[in-house]
Amino acid sequence: MKAQWGWVHENYVGILTGSPFEPYQRTEANIPLKKIELLAPVKPTKIIAVGRNYPEHAQEQQAEIPDRPLLFLKPPSSVIGPGETILLPPQSNQVEYEAELAVVIGKRGRWIDINKIDEYILGYCIANDVTARDIQNSDGQWTRAKGFDTFCPLGPWIETNLDPSDILITSRLNDQIRQMTSTREMVFNIPQLVVYISSIMTLEPGDVILSGTPAGVGGLGPGDTILISIEGIGELANGVAEDSRLRV
Repeated sequence: MKAQWGWVHENYVGILTGSPFEPYQRTEANIPLKKIELLAPVKPTKIIAVGRNYPEHAQEQQAEIPDRPLLFLKPPSSVIGPGETILLPPQSNQVEYEAELAVVIGKRGRWIDINKIDEYILGYCIANDVTARDIQNSDGQWTRAKGFDTFCPLGPWIETNLDPSDILITSRLNDQIRQMTSTREMVFNIPQLVVYISSIMTLEPGDVILSGTPAGVGGLGPGDTILISIEGIGELANGVAEDSRLRV
């Protein structure tokens, strides 16, 4: 069966004719959610991520809080969906999870007015900015550490009715709570991030902004399950396994 856009109402799914980025119509939500295989809810042209956007995370990394958003990119090839497996690359011995609120852009924009932010945001989903920390530390820049295939789980869907200013982000590694912080602790809030990023590059429909992770990041190992929940959105769970290829 080919992939299709849908919409969720309670525990049922309806099919969309069209996509959320163009005119569409909703069919009746009558398919049980438990019978649906959820894929990554978006295929971005680019993923713009924000580093050290929570003071306590900057502190645990022994880094200064930036005076402007610290940006880096993750490739679209890093995206996986709910339930898919994070693969530990042979090049790294220290892969870590990072629970994040993701912003999904719905409309093309450049130099976006802060008073018109809502016109450009389709909604929000959960992200895991998986990071090879040892590579990040050794390289001094973050492309390789953040860019491996499977290093950007997204899901479980795009929530289009959400106020992101004060919601709880929680991560659980094998059912043990590791991160729990409100988005109100962000150094730069969502409107500030969208305005700043759009002053640098054109944001396209489907692009994703990862807004930073709270303190409490830690290592992933084979057989682990990392579950991230965000208030008002839901849960994103992914298992972890070794990549079977030889070390290089």
